[in-house]
Formats: sequence, C-alpha cells, structure tokens
Amino acid sequence: MMQEWPHDSLIFTPHDVDLARSPLAGRIDAETYVLGAFNPGMTRLPNGNLLLMVRIAEALRQPVHGQQIHAIRWEDGDYKLDAWPLSLVDTSDPRKFMMRGGGWKVMALTSLSWLLPVELDAEGRQVVEVHYDKAIAPRASYQCYGVEDARITQIDGRYYMTTCSVSPERHSTTLYTSDDALDWTLEGIVLDHQNKDMLIFEGKVAGKFWAQTRPLGDLYFAYPPESEWRAGPSINLATSPDALHWKPYDKPGIRPHAKTMATARMGGGAPPVLAEVDGRQGWLSLWHGVEPSGVVGIYRTYWTLLDRDDPSRALATSHAPLLDPAPGLLKPLENLLYVHDVVFTTGIADGGDHWIVASGEADLACRITHVPKVAITGR
Repeated sequence: MMQEWPHDSLIFTPHDVDLARSPLAGRIDAETYVLGAFNPGMTRLPNGNLLLMVRIAEALRQPVHGQQIHAIRWEDGDYKLDAWPLSLVDTSDPRKFMMRGGGWKVMALTSLSWLLPVELDAEGRQVVEVHYDKAIAPRASYQCYGVEDARITQIDGRYYMTTCSVSPERHSTTLYTSDDALDWTLEGIVLDHQNKDMLIFEGKVAGKFWAQTRPLGDLYFAYPPESEWRAGPSINLATSPDALHWKPYDKPGIRPHAKTMATARMGGGAPPVLAEVDGRQGWLSLWHGVEPSGVVGIYRTYWTLLDRDDPSRALATSHAPLLDPAPGLLKPLENLLYVHDVVFTTGIADGGDHWIVASGEADLACRITHVPKVAITGR
C-alpha cells in the first residue's frame, strides 16, 4: 500500500504552461504542445519562497508527416526542424526515436526541453509567480537538443545548478551559477558524455565541493557471485575545489543491491542535505531506483544517509521505497499520459518538522510531497 503523506499533490502541470511565452514561440513553423512539465530542481529563494526550475518538454504536435519524423534543434540562436525517414527509425518510446542500424545506439528527441522558473509559497502549496522572463533555453551547440533536469544547491549564499545538456556532440552535465536563483550564468560543461544526474552536496566537506554523479556505459564487470552488489549503473562521487573542475572519488558511492531488481538501475535524485536520522548526523541522499518493466521501468525514490566526513560511507539506507508513483494524482491528466509508474525526485527543502520533496511524476507534472522527518528511519 502506498504511504499517505500530510501533503502530496501536483503543483504544476502542462495545463499551467503558456506556450505563447515559450522561448520557441513564433520561431518554428510548426504547432507545438507541452509533452511534460516535470523533473523540477528546487531551492529556497532569498525571500523565503521556494523556486522550482521546471523542465518543459515542448514537442511537435504532428512530428510525423510525409513519411518523415521531425525533431526540433537549436542552431545559432534559431530553431530548426530536422526530418528523418520513418524507415530509418524506431518510435516505440514516445519520448524519442532510435536510429536503426549502425554500431551504436543513436537517438533523437520528439521534443526540445527548456527550463521555466516557477515560484511557490514557502511550503510549496501554491504557485506565486511564473517567471517566463527568466526561462533558460539552449545557448550553445552542446545544448542544441535541449536543457534538462535541473538540480539546485545553495552553498555560502551562492546557488549552483547542474543540468543535462543534450546534443550530437555529447550528452553532458552543465553548470549554472547565480546570486539570487533567478538570474543565471552558464559556466559551461563540467562532466563529459553520459555522466548525468549530478547533484552537488548542499555544503562542503573538508573545504571541498562534493557531488554525486551517474556515468553510464554499455559494459560493466561482474561482482563475485556471493557479493551483495549487482553490476550496473551506480551513484558515484566526485570532489572539486571550485565546482568547475571535478575529480572522481576513488571509493564507490551508492551501488545496486544484488538481492533486489527494484534498483537494477539507479541514479541521483535530490542534492544531499545535512540531516539527522535515528540520532546520527550525515548527508541525506534521495535517489531513484528502477525496476525493469515495460519500455521505461518503474521508478521509485529511496534514501540513504551518508557519513558527514566521508560520504562514501553509508550509515543507513532504505530497502523499501520512500516515494512510489502516485497514479491517483494523475487522474485529471489521464488523457495526457504517455508513460506510467514513474516518480523522479529532483529537489528537497527543509520545512521544519518535515522535508518538502519535489519530484517529476510520470514525466508529465511536478509533485510536491511533505515527508515528516520521523518517517525517514532505519528502524
């Protein structure tokens, strides 16, 4: 049975987006719609309100016509439509299309993503303002297919936002910085190809920035048969003197357990924050585990408490999910659903006796959940 929380609701959906104010408005000769408004980075603004940095996946209303499928691409300040023959692609996943043949997995997207700042009240219960004038759209060739999945951290009064930038050049992590979380400076690429879900810890360890990363690949080496770990994607660690130049940490981070398929794939969720769990202080990390099922899998949110001085040490972890997908919340949006069974946590803020947790629900909408601090326990 799914856990009931004091507050658990959708706060921002595709219906709340005004595409007349989109960065793409009037700049491509095709009708678009909001495929999803989801996976929001979250932080607390200087005025005490919360800010969501919402990923807007803006898709072509009719991507297929004339025996071709089309994709949106940014180029030198303009947006272009690329056409691919249907005979060359696989369209089984509605979020993308895969090129047939060749020696590598090559894909293109049916949408282009940009980031929309949405200001909420201090508890995340109401939208206060949507800052279309502060939207973040592609600005460089390594972002030509979009900017995705922001994660925001505040350290010493400065905001750091990691995003996934998508292009044929590379699938990289990029960094933005800000003094107010509304006006952002693009600092450039900080992690190279297919190293994403980068979460900067909300505080330094021994004077250094720390981050969780999740590099992907097509080949992993097996653990011994009796090992408690399963080979595959894991949540790794990196350190930096300045948040720009990162060195992978020698010790492993959070790894998938061999005894369950619920975390056969995994990746970072919300930036780790200092917390106390069962009387022990450390870095609370919310992360996602993926159980194989259908095309996408079942995404759930789990937690781990990491040692305050050595975040490669796990002090406690949850084998049961903290958050499950919430299909009941999506009933008003059933006609918009294109994937199911996905909760993808991307932000956390302190609400006093509870954590305010921001997630993407079904790659469609933004979900805010109030999780009592006492509910996070290893007992």
